[in-house]
Order: sequence, then structure tokens, then C-alpha cells
Amino acid sequence: MSNPRRQALLTAFKLFDVVLMVLAFGLATLPVLYETDAASVTSFLSMRIRVNDFLIFLGLLTVWHVTFSSFGLYLSHRLDRQREEMTSVVKATSLATAIMLVAALLFHITMVTPVFLTVFWAVSTTLVVLSRLTLRSVLRQVRVRGRNLRHLLIVGTNARALEFARKAESTPELGYRVVGFADDAWDGMGAVLSGGYKVVCSLKGLREFIHYEENVVDEVVMALPIRSYYFEASRIATLCEEHGIIMRFPSALFELKTARSKAEEFGEGASLITLYTGTPDGWPKIMKRVIDFTVSLLALIVVAPLFAIVAFLIKLGSDGPVFFIQKRMGLNKRKFSLMKFRTMIPNAEAKLAEIEHLNEVTGPVFKIKNDPRITPIGKFLRKTSIDELPQLFNVLKGEMSLVGPRPLPVRDYKGFDKDWQRRRFSVRPGITCLWQVNGRSSIQFEQWMELDMQYIDKWSLWLDFKILAQTIPAVLRGSGAA
Repeated sequence: MSNPRRQALLTAFKLFDVVLMVLAFGLATLPVLYETDAASVTSFLSMRIRVNDFLIFLGLLTVWHVTFSSFGLYLSHRLDRQREEMTSVVKATSLATAIMLVAALLFHITMVTPVFLTVFWAVSTTLVVLSRLTLRSVLRQVRVRGRNLRHLLIVGTNARALEFARKAESTPELGYRVVGFADDAWDGMGAVLSGGYKVVCSLKGLREFIHYEENVVDEVVMALPIRSYYFEASRIATLCEEHGIIMRFPSALFELKTARSKAEEFGEGASLITLYTGTPDGWPKIMKRVIDFTVSLLALIVVAPLFAIVAFLIKLGSDGPVFFIQKRMGLNKRKFSLMKFRTMIPNAEAKLAEIEHLNEVTGPVFKIKNDPRITPIGKFLRKTSIDELPQLFNVLKGEMSLVGPRPLPVRDYKGFDKDWQRRRFSVRPGITCLWQVNGRSSIQFEQWMELDMQYIDKWSLWLDFKILAQTIPAVLRGSGAA
């Protein structure tokens, strides 16, 4: 698609989104008008609109557009999964609705009630999601019919290059046409030629091929081994940059199973291709920290009387401190002092070696159901998980989160024998997690670690809320507590 035509369609698409926002705003006002006995069309049309209200509304339209742009909703989503794009839409409409709430509080907009916000969010999200799904469907059909194609040149003729070409051909809805391969002659080139593909130029002849006015190249895929062809790959990358051609690297080039990549700026004049697992930094993680801080602060205020009662019972039951403080492994192995109500005798750590042979779980962790070191009040505190409440201080300080893999002692970390298990330390530890709501100590160590990996790879604010909601019945049942 030509650039002017694309820009015109993109502008029209942005205006269409603004229309959807206005429509959602209008529909959201209906319940408010009904509540104020002003539901008639005559009453609605006779309402006077003040200049200030009009300016505020224009500001909200601007926020809507900027929010959508910041979430990349106007970039090409040709290679994105449908779920990823729809998730971005929900995030964008949610943030725009939250900003509208803040604006209502600041400018005293009485129309923006909880009902209004709920209807606005639901309608706007539904309309935008439906518009994106429709667009994706239309574009896929257009590409299958040979329109809106991107011409792809693959550099390299190895098995990885051939596999990529076949993948591009097997997914015509993505709209890629392989124009050929670029590589120097070698013994393994026959597989590409026998597959019906063309080798259009050598590596040195690539510049001339791209220069030629009849050759259309939208994207270049680098399938050469980077280590052996570093300087050649660098030269080709510069060539693509000079011609404004998109250059891609197959993820298989690094043979990574979980990590994803993105390009980032690292200061002026320096760029990096970043490989990461889980969710990249952004507003969801900022919101997670805001929620952690707010909820932990409020919870500490609410449970303050309970703290006093528990402290009294601990001192009444045995000598020793009220709190048990132990070094634990935090984010990227940062050590911090975890706080719990003491549930064991004062010298429990020193007696661990004497009963370590009684361990009832697999892996490096130590747990037994009838630990002789646990005090009578401690058994109750563990059963009800009240002993975990002081960790709210760790959450408040930013050392932990409300939801995340459980923090492990340094002793347990030293017993890890598989590197993939150590990925659990790439996020802040939490008070509760999937392990907590799926049986806790009744789960074997290997499965526990797999649940932590599942949490990291599928993390979202919604998943956190879901785990927090499931934690309450899990605590009440006392399942797996030890």
C-alpha cells in the first residue's frame, strides 16, 4: 500500500475511533439522564453546553487519541496475535476511563457517575474491540486474495531460511510474498532451489538488487548465522536502514523458548534489541505497584488491632520476639528481611539440622506437617495464615508484592539444581500466588516451580485480582498449610 494512501486511511481510522468515543459517551449519558428525569429527547436537546464543558470534552477526546496512540493501536498489527491487540484495546479504554474519572473529580463533572463510567467503559471497549476484529478479518481476506502484500527477501539459504519461507507461504492471511533468497553459493543451497524458490543475488550483489528500480522489497529477514556473518549482517542492516527497509531476525536465530524481544533506545545514538520474559515494563506494572502500596497501607491500618492481640498471644505462649525476621531472596536475588509473626520456638533455625531428615516435600525446601518446633499459638497462626500479615510491611517498602512467587530463604535457593527454576526470581516475590491457591505444601516442588513460571509468563493485573480473590477461600479452607 502506498504511503499517502496508508496515511489517509490511518487518519480516517483515527477519526473513526474518536466517533466511537463520542458514541460511547452519548450512550453512557442515557442512564444519567434517566435518573434525573431528563430522558426525553426534547430535554436532552434543550440542555445548554457551557464553554468550559466543551473544552473539557475536547480535552477528553485528545486524551482518548493520545492513549490509543501510546498503546500502539495505530501501528501495524500484521504480525501480532489477535489476543495481544485486543488486550491492548482493553488496556487503552481502561486507562482512558480512569483518566476521565480523575478529570471528573478535578473539574467537578457531576455527569460522570459510577454508572456513567461503567457504561462508557463497557460500550467503548466493545465498540473498539469489534471494530478491530472486523478490520483484522477484512485485511486477512484482502491479503489472501493477493492484495496489500509485503514483499519479503530472505538473506541466507540454510534450513532456518527455508523453514521461514514455508511458514510465510503457509500463512497467506499475513500477506507476505517471498521474492527470493540472497546468499553466496554453497553445498546446502540445493534444498532452496529444489523447493521452487529463487536465489536472486549473492550477498555482495544485494545492494545492486535493492537498487534496481524493478525490484520491490518491503522487508528483509536475516537468517544467516550471526556469529559467522557478523560483519556481513552489519553491512546488510546498514543497507536496509539507508533504504528504509524493515529488517527482521527470526527468534529461532537465538534458539530461545520463552524470551521475547523488542527494540529500545539506550541513550542518544544507541539502540538495543531486548530479550525478555513475562511482561515488559509499562503502566500495568506501575499500576501493580500503586495497588500494592495502597492496599498494604490500608490493610495495615485495618489489622493494627489484630497485630496487638497476636503479639500478646505470642508473648504469652513462649519467650522470644514477636516477629520472625529472615533473609529471603527477592527481585533478581536482592536479599531482604522478611517479616512474619513468630510461630516457632526461639532457636528453631538452629534445630533445623536435627530434623532435616524428616522433610516431607521434594526439592530444596523443607516442610513437615507436624514440625516439633511450632508453638501451640504458632500452629493456629499458620493454619489461618495470620502469621503472613507482617509481610504487608515488606509490600509497603517495595520488597514484595501482594501477588508473586513466594520468597524463599537463601538456604533453599542454594539447593536449586535447574536454571529455569531460577527465573522465578525475575519478579518481585509475593504474599500469595498460584502455589498458594492450589494446595501450598501439598504440591511437589517441581509443580510449584512450574506454577511460578506460568504466573510470570501469563501475568496481568486481572490475573493478580483473580489470585487475590481465590486466596480468601484457600485460607479459610487451610488447605496445604504447614
